[in-house]
Amino acid sequence: MSKGEKVRVKIKVYGIVQGVGFRYFILRHARYLGLNGYVKNLHDGSVEIVAEGDRPNVERLIELARQGPSSAHVERIEVYYSDYKGEFQGFYIIY
Repeated sequence: MSKGEKVRVKIKVYGIVQGVGFRYFILRHARYLGLNGYVKNLHDGSVEIVAEGDRPNVERLIELARQGPSSAHVERIEVYYSDYKGEFQGFYIIY
């Protein structure tokens, strides 16, 4: 694996992750890491993150999602890797 390998990941985060600033936490870190994609709340109380970019930065975002902001309580996460598509420009919150 080269350092510049680009990947796509879908992360589902479960626990106390809505109404606690979790999406803004992910938004801030994803933009800092130069990732593209989105974060959104789901109806089941979880949060979905789709991110694309260099593998090391995507893996860092996964660790940050596992940790969450201090106001959140992450019980578990699910991570699904797939092929990089390059379909996003920037990183956003979907409402």
